Amino acid sequence: MNYYKADIVLQEVPNEISLCFSICGCTLRCQGCHSPFLWKTENGKPLREADYKLYLSKYHGLISCVLFMGGEWEHDNLLNFLKIARKRNLKTCLYTGLDDVSEALKSELTWLKTGAWNPELGGLNNISSNQKFIEVSTKKNLNHLFIPRHHDQINKQPNQ
Repeated sequence: MNYYKADIVLQEVPNEISLCFSICGCTLRCQGCHSPFLWKTENGKPLREADYKLYLSKYHGLISCVLFMGGEWEHDNLLNFLKIARKRNLKTCLYTGLDDVSEALKSELTWLKTGAWNPELGGLNNISSNQKFIEVSTKKNLNHLFIPRHHDQINKQPNQ
């Protein structure tokens, strides 16, 4: 399993500080993909268990979630990494362009984002998106957490 980079991200999982691994080898090749460099398996560098644990130790107490951008095609490796994160009491999330993943993966996930990128429908911040951000344990769709509110509806002050 190769990863292109690991970043701290704040918006991909609402209310969480996530350590995000961008995994190489995506076969979906969605039109308009923001990360086509992730299509090639040979891009990036190997994500070894020892290196992964070093990342988790480095950010211990600073992150609340581990997020994988892809990797479901490396099922057993991904499953192992999710289990390691859960053993460290971290929440877990997977962003996939598929409509679903295995029950084994879901059993180790807190959240799952599904759905291929479709530029006509937009991403999670668009009410018409085909993508879904699901809380796995309850099966609740949490897309509403990504949809911006209009300024006129927030902190609306009565006329004085």
